[in-house]
Amino acid sequence: MIRNILENSIETALWELKVNKTKPIINLEHPEDLSHGDYSTNIAMVLAKQVAQNPRELAEKIVAEIKERQPKEISKIEVAGPGFINFYLSSEFFVLQNKEILKAGKKFGLNQSLKGKKILVEKSSPNLFKPFHIGHLLNITIGESLTRILSFSGAKVISIAYPSDISLGASKTIWALIDKKLENKMTINILGECYVYGTKKYDEDEKAKQEIIEINKKINNKESCDIWNIYKKGRDLSLKYFKDITARLDSKFAGYFYESEAGVLGKKIVEKYVGKFFEKSEGAIIFKGEEYGLHTRVFITSQNLPVYEAKDIGLISLKFKKYNPDISLVITDVEQKQYFEVIKKVAILIYGDWGEKSMYWQHGRMQFEGGDISSRYGNVPLAEDFIDEVKKGVSKKMASVEKKSSIKGDDKLIENITMAGLRYSFLRSSPGKNIIFDFDKSISFEGDSGPYLQYSYARAQSILRKAKEEGVKAKVENTKSKVTPNTLEKLLYRFPEIVERAGNEYSPHYIATYLIELASSFNSFYATGKIVDKKDAESPYKVALTEAFSIVLKNGLNLLGIQAPEKM
Repeated sequence: MIRNILENSIETALWELKVNKTKPIINLEHPEDLSHGDYSTNIAMVLAKQVAQNPRELAEKIVAEIKERQPKEISKIEVAGPGFINFYLSSEFFVLQNKEILKAGKKFGLNQSLKGKKILVEKSSPNLFKPFHIGHLLNITIGESLTRILSFSGAKVISIAYPSDISLGASKTIWALIDKKLENKMTINILGECYVYGTKKYDEDEKAKQEIIEINKKINNKESCDIWNIYKKGRDLSLKYFKDITARLDSKFAGYFYESEAGVLGKKIVEKYVGKFFEKSEGAIIFKGEEYGLHTRVFITSQNLPVYEAKDIGLISLKFKKYNPDISLVITDVEQKQYFEVIKKVAILIYGDWGEKSMYWQHGRMQFEGGDISSRYGNVPLAEDFIDEVKKGVSKKMASVEKKSSIKGDDKLIENITMAGLRYSFLRSSPGKNIIFDFDKSISFEGDSGPYLQYSYARAQSILRKAKEEGVKAKVENTKSKVTPNTLEKLLYRFPEIVERAGNEYSPHYIATYLIELASSFNSFYATGKIVDKKDAESPYKVALTEAFSIVLKNGLNLLGIQAPEKM
């Protein structure tokens, strides 16, 4: 990788200048303004104080040393400002990179930075007995992308789901089903309505509350009775609904762990450590988090039932005993940060290494702007309603496009565009940052959106079809006019390092933002002149560049879980 070549050149220069008393961390960044080079480092400014030299003078000395044995991949090195060193890559380098892209194809960007690592990704924890909401959609989207990125970076990735199949919430739903006499008319929407009704009654009606508590005890104890049969029917219906939604999202799981089994184990583990890490308080078992700068939390209730905290401790044991991963990654909401800080601390106290290996990836809160979706569904829309509302918007947009195009938007294409709009909107934000979903922008074919990326890919495919029809074959060579590489070339070669960074930092947003910049540069390249032209000696190179762009964009879209349609 070119980054390694530059780092080695800088290290050698520092060694020759005898200024590297300890091996320095060399930061290489891509300047925002491409006229300032392809890479830039501030190493001279970092080391200047240590060696008592002027930063700019030290930078000039480093540059002079590098030029003594300048790699062929570098065409020019400059010192800028107070001591930045800017590197300009050669046109030959870009030509070789384009050849490599065409040769590697769908494998371009593969790396081994996580080779030998086994990573468990818990990408969904659905609440059964009620409909799938937007938060679960978000978790699966992020988890699926991370699964693909980590696999592309050499890790063995196992994705799992952790359904909440037994809880007070499920008991509220079952009580409402019985109260409304809907046990034999069960649908996922009826379960959702009953959950809302049962929750309201639990809060307002003491008699209903006690009945729900009794139901909760019975299903936790798996008592054979009519309630247990209703529970099993609702559980099976909810699981089927979850798997159907998951399939629509083009995601799958290698295994499932259930709250019911985690709760049994977690309760035993917590009880084992009473007097050591836990203590009894008013009939319940608690963890005094204040002693560790955290929150105190209940793990087992005064009714002797495990709650989420105990279940998560049981889940950790189940995960590591079955899969023994190097990292257990859980996708969750940033508002759960303090909760999972407690869980991780308890896990470290009980399990040691297993606790240290448990990581909690937190996305920001979802906020809505644009269209009818924000006013119609508020802040917690149901997943299917949300998807279908976006799909309606895509259908309308495709209908207007079809009037100007021979391409007809079939349902599969519309579904793919819908999912692209959703996924990109979810993945463009960095970890922990709030996710702003703008209905209109999400389905736009211009600018910062998933459909824009798809449209750019389809445009490139159209050009390649035309080149094939006219007999213009892709050819990569350094023509006279290619002495100065264009912006597209200056972005294409970066893809492998973007993927590697996304994998090492668990951050799909690096790929999302890179692809938008790449697509924008391709569309600018497309606008500057005709690409397919038999009379143009440079047309074969332009076609090759278009093909290289197609490969990189498709590989990147796949890592985001977005389909790359051939026509739009």
